[in-house]
Amino acid sequence: MQHNLTPFHVAIPVHNLDECREFYRETLGFTEGRSSDHWIDFNFFGHQVVIHYKPKSGEDLHTNAVDGKNVPVPHYGVVLPWETFQSFATNLKTKGIQFVIEPYIRFEGLPGEQATMFFLDPAGNALEFKAFKDMNQLFAK
Repeated sequence: MQHNLTPFHVAIPVHNLDECREFYRETLGFTEGRSSDHWIDFNFFGHQVVIHYKPKSGEDLHTNAVDGKNVPVPHYGVVLPWETFQSFATNLKTKGIQFVIEPYIRFEGLPGEQATMFFLDPAGNALEFKAFKDMNQLFAK
């Protein structure tokens, strides 16, 4: 299966631009690109993530059950190479990230087996990072 690596772009609403800038830059280690007083671009493993200021809404986090875990909805993320996922997860643990779902293997032994983890940014946005040992399993049924 051929995989195109076309970068994607996603805008994430945040209610505290300075706090989230520090989180994405310092905690996650993403390189900052262009910015204004209302938004900041980041290099998200070769993709463009833009955090945009939006007043806090007060909405509760919603979850759906997946593989016996409560997965936050909505969430944003990226599929990483297996080794990158492992080192990124280790780095986040050393920085004291509080995981919504700790790094683990989802659908173990089944089609679509993957490593995954979820955590929240300071604005409460759920982020998911995942990896497949076999990228052909990305859309496996």
